[in-house]
Amino acid sequence: MSEKNPVKKCAAYCLGLRFDINQLASTLSDSTLIRIIKGALLIEDAHSWSVVFAYGAVVHWNVSLEDQGKLHHLLLDYAENPLTVIEEDNFTFALDCPSTRIIEDHIEIESSDPILIFALSQGMAQSIKLASFETNAITTINNTNYIPKSLAENGRIKLSRHKIAKIRGQLFLTKSDIILNYDLLDTPDFFWEYPEYEAFYSITAKYLEIAPRTQVLSKKLETIHELFEMLADEQKHRHSSILEWIIIWLIAFEIGMTIYDKVF
Repeated sequence: MSEKNPVKKCAAYCLGLRFDINQLASTLSDSTLIRIIKGALLIEDAHSWSVVFAYGAVVHWNVSLEDQGKLHHLLLDYAENPLTVIEEDNFTFALDCPSTRIIEDHIEIESSDPILIFALSQGMAQSIKLASFETNAITTINNTNYIPKSLAENGRIKLSRHKIAKIRGQLFLTKSDIILNYDLLDTPDFFWEYPEYEAFYSITAKYLEIAPRTQVLSKKLETIHELFEMLADEQKHRHSSILEWIIIWLIAFEIGMTIYDKVF
């Protein structure tokens, strides 16, 4: 790469479920140049940019690791449900190229227009948020994959009702967290007002395979739903069995008392 287009580093992170953007903006505005764009923060410093999205993602362009760490520390103060394992994706980029494109995790950008940077960041932030959803879904499925096997081998799930209830709760939380944020994976509303920048977003969305990965995630959610239904049926079966045994013992007791009265 020539001196005119030096290679710089870009990184995307998912730090938590969501950020309090209003509080962040209030805190940062005292010492930092920021813009609020459709519920996201664009932080500018010379030829460095950080874009913070309300759904817990941040994208850094030419920001030092030290400055990234400082901002992350602040973001986590305003984060809901911070992730125990932070999702991360890394790229390189160069400005003032003939056109905008991505080749093997290297982003060539035709100008240093902050809104162009913001548009590219939209796709990268969606991708890293999607990675968080994928990790959550896969972890949940892996932690419960013994349930169908147990049902196939034994005809029942060898777990207490309390344990089954806890697993159902975890499955429900995983599914609801993803479903409630699923619309984040659609084309952002930002491009209704800035349609001329949508092509740049499409470049990152296509390269990072957001659409096909979203379809795969949907299949994983179906698997989680099936596990949820399976556990619900098992709980209903156990509850019915307990009621049946209670009725049987009550009838047996009544018969025993009747026989006792007649004999004695």
